[in-house]
Amino acid sequence: MLKKFMLVVLAVLAMGVGFTAVKFIIPLYTVLDKAGPGSAPRDLALQNDSRVEAPFGNAHPVLAEGQPSSENMAAGATNLYWGELHLHTGESFDASMMGNKLSIEDAYRFATGDPLVGPGGETMQLSRPLDFVAITDHAEGFGTRTHCSDPSLSLRERATCWLMGLDNPALFTIFVDGARGAAKPGDPSKPVGVYQPESRQPLALANFQTCKPGQRASQRCYENTYKDWARYVGLANAYYEPGVLTTLIAYEFSPTLPDQGKHHRNIIFRSDVVPERAISSFDVPNAIELWKGLEATCGAGCDFLTIPHNPNKSWGLTYSRYTWDGQQYGEDDWRLRQKREPLAEIFQVKGSQECALGVGATDEECDFAQVLDPCQPGETTGCAFQTGFVRQGMKVGLELEREFGFNPLQNGFVAATDSHNSNPGDVEEWDYRGASGTVTSPALRRLREGEPDGKAYRSRLKFNTSGGLAAVWAPENTREAIFDALARRETYATSGPRVALRFFAGWGIDEAMLDAPGLVPHLEAVAVPMGSVFSTSGKAESPEFLVWAIRDPMDAPLQRIQMVKGWIDSAGKTHEKVVDIACADGLQVDPATGRCPDNGASVDLASCQFSTGSGATELKTLWRDPDYVADQRAFYYVRVLMNPTCRWSSFDAIRLGRKPPQGVPATIQERAWSSPIWSGD
Repeated sequence: MLKKFMLVVLAVLAMGVGFTAVKFIIPLYTVLDKAGPGSAPRDLALQNDSRVEAPFGNAHPVLAEGQPSSENMAAGATNLYWGELHLHTGESFDASMMGNKLSIEDAYRFATGDPLVGPGGETMQLSRPLDFVAITDHAEGFGTRTHCSDPSLSLRERATCWLMGLDNPALFTIFVDGARGAAKPGDPSKPVGVYQPESRQPLALANFQTCKPGQRASQRCYENTYKDWARYVGLANAYYEPGVLTTLIAYEFSPTLPDQGKHHRNIIFRSDVVPERAISSFDVPNAIELWKGLEATCGAGCDFLTIPHNPNKSWGLTYSRYTWDGQQYGEDDWRLRQKREPLAEIFQVKGSQECALGVGATDEECDFAQVLDPCQPGETTGCAFQTGFVRQGMKVGLELEREFGFNPLQNGFVAATDSHNSNPGDVEEWDYRGASGTVTSPALRRLREGEPDGKAYRSRLKFNTSGGLAAVWAPENTREAIFDALARRETYATSGPRVALRFFAGWGIDEAMLDAPGLVPHLEAVAVPMGSVFSTSGKAESPEFLVWAIRDPMDAPLQRIQMVKGWIDSAGKTHEKVVDIACADGLQVDPATGRCPDNGASVDLASCQFSTGSGATELKTLWRDPDYVADQRAFYYVRVLMNPTCRWSSFDAIRLGRKPPQGVPATIQERAWSSPIWSGD
């Protein structure tokens, strides 16, 4: 009998060991071989970076020394500054577990132009320093690993700290999948692609792995959040050099959603007068309570704004009328959002969030950097939602204005990287080194297809871009001036290139001034800039819209400028229209299609050099809305398109001696998006 019992026990133990091996140990080892730091040198040896020629050789010879017309463009009260508002370092646990151990200090030095060797062994360096940077590590990680160097830790605590310190993406997936929760089927009878509210309960800090073991573990982690935040603020102050590099104090608030969903916000502070502690999703259940909590703890002399990112992966939550935990916005909540959230991130590594074909948009350029198909009945994740894109959100704002008498979703635009490699502003396609540690570096790993389930949004090859930059018009490069420009929405976004862009609207613009040196002071006197609201009261004719764009001196020429208009009619129905308003190469807009003819620009895929025989150094136009209706609520924003250039994956193919990968575009059309101008009272 005892013998049989022992055999049963041994069989159960063997089954347990086998299950553990199949479920955890083998996958952990497999992931390390494919994406771990130990095997990165093997994969790095397969690429030859000398095969890639930077496209600087095709830069405009005069522009190579700077942008000549930008002196006139910035001749007014503001100057153009470039920056990064969304960046993670090894302080973020997801960055660290993906292999990135580079520090906050490394990131600040990188922003000034210093090179860094990335997690996969590739060298990262900016071609031009940044003017401002906000490092936004996850607040949920503050305090969770501070104690791990304490020699008095118990064996269990040491083991947990060791696990959380491993460079293994599979471990990260195991830890976070439970927190994200599983997707629940929606009601197929409800409107397709409309967010269906769900009641959720936030996790407590005690649920974090390193804050579980021990009698005072969670309290210790909580106390350490103060220490981590103070160190964070201290480093931002140490690297702040007004006029050279503005370091905005910031962090990310990161509640979880199923299937890699995002409903995160970056919090940016105006100065170093900040709360004593960063509020995280462990503390508050939704964005409304985040804003209230920040207002309660900010204190005298403290100011902040928040920026949502990845509405495309928020599964419709960003522009819905509901919060993460299922509450419905009331009028006071919308007013709070209007006060504290003047911007939206329209582009980053995880795709374009401007618009999606088939989701309220027919504009062909909405196919740019998109892999999500329109939602089908009952789908709650993994698809393109009606309330999951910035342009649709702008229309929701018009509907809310009709309902409440004010528009809480008048958002200006910025772009960023959301890189987890401590490399702010590293956005050039030819030099893209991935954004997720050794998972996306070196090049061989970036060109892998992705997850076995075939979901395109899980594939870094298909979904990832090289990220974008934020541009602001501000009087000087200081914290207060940059913040104030962000707050008044005098900002714009690019998919990476440093295209200079001005956008004004008004009724007194003198066409004779268009090519005069004093154009910008004239515009500042008679018109409003991007991000503003102009009054339509008593104005029967359309205002003039002045758009002025200058190419990046280190990238391809400009091809065309487009005007995007959205409006709401007297019946409460929203509409949109996109038209080309300026063409390069002397071409004219076709009145039948509203589009510029093809200018014949091309790319040599063997070398990734773009053609030099077409495109414009500068485009400038004065446009009037032929469909203008007095007193109608509308928004207008500008999209500037460049000539085609190689996508990052084509450059990586050259590094590896391959043809460009199938299933993704070999080229892209980089662009800039102005913040909108709204009609109002």
